[in-house]
Amino acid sequence: MRIGAERLAADPTLVQGERIGLITNPTGVLPDLTPTAQALTAAGLPLAVLLGPEHGLRGTAQAGFTEQDSTDPVTGLPVLETYEADPVEVLERSGADTLIFDIADIGTRFYTFIWTMYDYLAAARKLGVRFVVLDRPNPLGGEIAEGPLLDPAYASPVGKAPIPIRHGLTAGELALSFDPSVQVIEMDGWRRDMDFAATGLPWIMPSVNMPTPDTALVYPGTGLLEGTNLSEGRGTTRPFELIGAPYLDERFLPALRELELPGVRFREAWFTPTFHKHAGVPVRGVQLHVTDAAAFRPVLTGVWVLHLARTLYPDDFAWWGPDRFEEHLWGSGTLTGAPRDPRELCPDPSHPVGHLLYPSSRR
Repeated sequence: MRIGAERLAADPTLVQGERIGLITNPTGVLPDLTPTAQALTAAGLPLAVLLGPEHGLRGTAQAGFTEQDSTDPVTGLPVLETYEADPVEVLERSGADTLIFDIADIGTRFYTFIWTMYDYLAAARKLGVRFVVLDRPNPLGGEIAEGPLLDPAYASPVGKAPIPIRHGLTAGELALSFDPSVQVIEMDGWRRDMDFAATGLPWIMPSVNMPTPDTALVYPGTGLLEGTNLSEGRGTTRPFELIGAPYLDERFLPALRELELPGVRFREAWFTPTFHKHAGVPVRGVQLHVTDAAAFRPVLTGVWVLHLARTLYPDDFAWWGPDRFEEHLWGSGTLTGAPRDPRELCPDPSHPVGHLLYPSSRR
């Protein structure tokens, strides 16, 4: 299998441009771990500027933050940070006539890298700048989509177009759905049934709380806890796999186990977050152990966790974060209303995938 960055480094004639900008972060590497910026420069492409998303070009910033404009010490290129900046202004300042996107997504709508792509694709179209996506695998595979389509009334920085929470698409496929004229340097040899291990690629942390492929697998569901007063495990070594709160008691684990949710088991876990919610406070909860990734339904699992917390602990459970944050994560107001059977909120399968795909992935 060859990713888009490999193909471009081997054949730089695939992309035209006299002053090229590269949107990237630590995941922008070739399989031998050479950063894409270095590989493309060595191949003779005229890179002129690097652009960093949320968490920054180097990936040092926590969620909701970025780094500062700087100079990359390896390539000597200027670095412009994009998070919460005006895309048109940044792109004008870059002076780029061609913009390349090379960041590994994790297959979840409320992970912001695809929306950086979305915003800069729109800015590039407005300014007449070419836009190219170097495609990479969806680490959750490409056969399953879960969760509601985003209601445009709930568009926000964590979701700007009507796609499911677990969308089942690659960044290149998403870009084509946003703008069919975008250029995608496709992967060779990727199949929709591949999990991340099957790709043979090294896992590079896309952000500080996404340490392993296991984290990415559970994130479409337990990431929904970010909008509640349940800890999603930030401040531990197993974020999004550990969940808990000071008010959970001995009823929670048996209630989860009784559901017999597909592809996952639960064990009781106590942990003390070092930062974020309940920092420094021992909390009781559970750890998710995915036993069958093909059968596991992370969104359904996350909604059941929320449902049990709301119904077992109605006086303690609360929504948390900025105004309507949970609704923006979910993509509509159906989750925060009166408790409903999670099977009604996320039927399986919710959305078939395949109608947005570039030809070589239709298999």
